Amino acid sequence: MEAFGAPGIPPTWASSDKDLVGAALGTSRVWFTLGHGILNEVFWPSTGQPQIRDLGFIVAREGNWYEVKRVQRYTLSTPAPEVPLPRVQHQGEGYTLELEFLADPSRDVVLVRYWREGAGFRLYPLLAPHLGGSGYGNTAWVEDSGLFAQAPGAALALLAEPGFARASAGFVGFSDGWQDFHQNGAMTWGFRRAAGGNVALMGELLAPEGVLALGFAPTPEGAHTLARSSLCEGYGVVRARYLEGWEAWARGLQIEGEHPQLTALARTSAMVLRVHEDTTYPGAVVASLSTPWGASHDDPGGYHLVWPRDAVEAGLALLEAGQVEDARRMLTYLVATQRPDGSWPQNFYPDGRPYWTGLQLDEVALPVLLASRLAEEGGLSEEALARQMVHRALGFIAQNGPYSPQDRWEENAGANPFTLGVQVAALVAGAAFLEELHQSYALSLADAWNARIEEWTFVENTPLDQQHGVGGHYVRIRPPGAMGLRGRVLVHNRQGEQVEAEELVSLDFLYLVRLGLRSPHDPRIRDTLRLAEALLRVETPSGPFYHRYNHDGYGEHPDGRPFDGAGVGRAWPLLSGERGHYALLAGEDPLPYLWAMARAASLGGLIPEQVWDGPPLPKRGLFPGRPTGSAMPLVWAHAEYLKLYLALQKGHPSEQLRSVAERYRSPRPPTVLHWRTEAPYGEIPSDRSLLIEDAQPFTLHFGFDGWQQVEEQEAHEVGLGRFGVRLEPALLQGHRSLEFTRRFEGGWEGQDYRVEILQNENG
Repeated sequence: MEAFGAPGIPPTWASSDKDLVGAALGTSRVWFTLGHGILNEVFWPSTGQPQIRDLGFIVAREGNWYEVKRVQRYTLSTPAPEVPLPRVQHQGEGYTLELEFLADPSRDVVLVRYWREGAGFRLYPLLAPHLGGSGYGNTAWVEDSGLFAQAPGAALALLAEPGFARASAGFVGFSDGWQDFHQNGAMTWGFRRAAGGNVALMGELLAPEGVLALGFAPTPEGAHTLARSSLCEGYGVVRARYLEGWEAWARGLQIEGEHPQLTALARTSAMVLRVHEDTTYPGAVVASLSTPWGASHDDPGGYHLVWPRDAVEAGLALLEAGQVEDARRMLTYLVATQRPDGSWPQNFYPDGRPYWTGLQLDEVALPVLLASRLAEEGGLSEEALARQMVHRALGFIAQNGPYSPQDRWEENAGANPFTLGVQVAALVAGAAFLEELHQSYALSLADAWNARIEEWTFVENTPLDQQHGVGGHYVRIRPPGAMGLRGRVLVHNRQGEQVEAEELVSLDFLYLVRLGLRSPHDPRIRDTLRLAEALLRVETPSGPFYHRYNHDGYGEHPDGRPFDGAGVGRAWPLLSGERGHYALLAGEDPLPYLWAMARAASLGGLIPEQVWDGPPLPKRGLFPGRPTGSAMPLVWAHAEYLKLYLALQKGHPSEQLRSVAERYRSPRPPTVLHWRTEAPYGEIPSDRSLLIEDAQPFTLHFGFDGWQQVEEQEAHEVGLGRFGVRLEPALLQGHRSLEFTRRFEGGWEGQDYRVEILQNENG
C-alpha cells in the first residue's frame, strides 16, 4: 500500500551539533557522523556526498514511547581518543539502549550493534534517506529482506540481524513512523512504498539485541548485497578489523604530554583530520563532515568540499604529529589538483571539480609551505613533481600578488596581513626548489613585499587608535584602489553595510609573528593586539575566544535564529589557537587558549567552528562558550588545536620554516624595489635598485627630473615569468625624480609614471 502525504514536508539536514565522526581505514567509502547519540549524515561514495539525514531510534512499550535523540540522556565512549569506535548508552524511564557504530573496512556499509534492556520495550530504527545529496525526490519501500531507498545514482539498504518483525515507508511529516507514534502512540502503519519525495523508513526489530547494516551502492541490489555480506561475515570479525586499522595508524602518532585531557583531545584531533580524508581520492580532505545550520535547510554543499587552506592546515598538523605518510598524500593530491596556471580553485569536490569560483592567494601559497615543511623533515618523495608545483605556484603569486581577490575569510579583495605574510613565506621557503634565476627573483620579491606590509596594511593615529590609546594598528583588509587604507570595505552578511578600512580589526596580523616575519615584541604587533583584545575577545565559561573581525555578520541572529545570509559573527575557537601560538612566541602562557578550545568541544571531542557568545538561550540549545549551529567538527579548528598542542611541546609553530625565520630574524631592508602597476612606489631611496617589471616584455622609456636625459632599455626575463628593467643606484644618484612609460608589443601603454628619488646623505 502506498503511503499518503506525498511529497512530504520540505527536507532539512541534521543539526551540525555532532558528537563524533568515523570512518574505516581500508577500501570502505562510507563516513559516518553521530549527533545527539544517533547516526547523523552518512557520506558515500566520497566525503563530499551525504546520503542520509539520520538513523535514529524509538523505544516503546504499551502507553509509552521515547525518541532517544529528543530525550538526550546518553553517554559516549571510545576504546581510545584516537579510535573512532563510539559506544553510546541511552538511559530513559525504564529502558537502556546501547549502540556501537563502525564502518566495514572492506565494504560501503555502516554497522550498528544494539542492545536494549527494559521490560516490555520494543526498538524501532527510524531512517531518513537523503540520497543524491537531497531529501527531495527519494523513493522508499519495504521488502521482506529489509528497508530500501533510491534516488538517481544512489541506493541504500537497511538490514537487521536477526531481522524486522514489521516495517513501514512514509512521507516525512505525514505518514512516516514518527508521525505514527505521535498520532497513535504505537506503530500502527505498514505502508509498503513512498515514491518521489521526502521519505522515511521505520521497522520494529525482532530481538532486544542484534546488528543493523546500512549499505550503499548505485543500485538497491548492490546495497543489499554489501549489507548482507557484512552481516554474514559477522560483527565481531568486522569490528576486529576496524580496530586493527586504527590502532596500527595510531602507533605512528607522536603525541604525548602532561595534561591527560589536553593530550586526549590532541589525539582525537589527529583522528578527526584522518577521518576527513577521502578514500577514492586519497589526500583529499574536506573542511567538515557537517552541514552548518543543517537543521534549517536542504543544501548539501557548504563544507563538504576541499579548501586548499584547510587541507594544508590538516597536512601540517598531521606531519607535526608524526604522520608523514598522511601529509605526503595530502601534498600529492594538491599537486594533482593544481591548475596549469599554478593556482587552485577556491574550493572543489574531492574529485577535483571546482565548486566556488573565487581566488585566494593564501591558498596558492600554503601548499608551498607544506612541501617545504615536508622537505625540512625529509618526508618529500616525488621531489621533481614538488618542484614543478612550487614553481607554478610561486609564478602565479609573482604574476598576481600581492593583492588577493579574496582574503582568507572569502569575503573581500585587497591586501591582508595574513595573505601577505603567507605569500612572503612561500616565496622564501619555495625558493629552495627553484633554479638560480627564479630563486634570486623569488627571494628579492619576498624581501620587497615583506618590507611593505606595514605600508599596505598599517594605519596610525586613527580615531580607533586614539580611543584605545595605541599608536596604530594593522587593518583587516586594505581595499584595492586609489583610496587604499582610507577606503571603505563592504562587510558581507550585513545587508550592504560599508565600513572604513581603518575601522576593521582582525587577528590576521598574528601570522606575521607565527611565520617569523615580525618579532612578537614589535610595537606595531603589540598595539594591534591591544586593540584586538578590546574589540574581538570574548570571555566565556569555557575560556577566551575571538571574533574574526569587528562588524562580522557570519553567525546566528541575536535571538538565536540560524544564519540565513545575515546574522552576527560569533567567536571562533581556532582564533583562540592563533592567539595561543602568539602567546607561546611572546613568552606568555598558551595554556588558557588550549584549554578554551578543549572546553568548547563536544561530548566526543569535536571542536566547532563557532561558539555562542550571547546570553544563554536554552530553548535553542545555545550557551556561552559552547557550540553554535555552525560547522562541527571543523578540520581547520582541529588542525589549529593539534598544532598549538605540539608547538607547546616543541617550542615553535609548524608554519615557522627555518629558511624564513633565519632570513627575517633581524630587519632585512630590500636591496631591490619591485615596481609594478598593481604595487607602485611613490618615492624611493637613491641607494636601492629599482626593478620596473611586468608580466609581458616591454621597452622602458624613461628620463629624470622632468623628462631630462631620456633613454630606453629593453626588459629582460627576471624570473618566475616576469620581465623587467633594473635601474641601479648609480643611475639614480643626483636626481630628484624618475619619469617613465612603457611600450609593449601592441604599442604604448598610454600612461606616464613618476617616482620621487630621496637622496641619501652621500648622494
